[in-house]
Amino acid sequence: MLRENLERNFGFILHDVARLLRTTYDRRAEVLELEKPSLGRLLDRLEAKDWIRRVADTRDRRAKRVFLTHAAEEPMQVMRDIAAGVRADALSGLSTADQDRFVDALLTIKSNLMVHVNGASKANGQQGS
Repeated sequence: MLRENLERNFGFILHDVARLLRTTYDRRAEVLELEKPSLGRLLDRLEAKDWIRRVADTRDRRAKRVFLTHAAEEPMQVMRDIAAGVRADALSGLSTADQDRFVDALLTIKSNLMVHVNGASKANGQQGS
């Protein structure tokens, strides 16, 4: 029986790359004093900075809808710039054509998996995402 080369297992590699992207981004975003609080505490802090506003949902009184405010535009741009830098660093050494093929391959993989996830959700009587 052939042993699988785990160093070339795309699932493991993809998971490691996603984790490293998050870690790199988190480290670069420390300048924004972002931490990992609970969702409720995070929303409270964002609302206190006037970066979001919460509005009662007209169809579900238990829910609140969350909207970004104009005050959030500058920090959002900083975060987008940091993310762009992380992506540029991650893709350095790849030609533009290789980068495009890589993204196209990921989109194909995502599409393939979405068909299975949505099919399984429908088969179980759940609505697909």
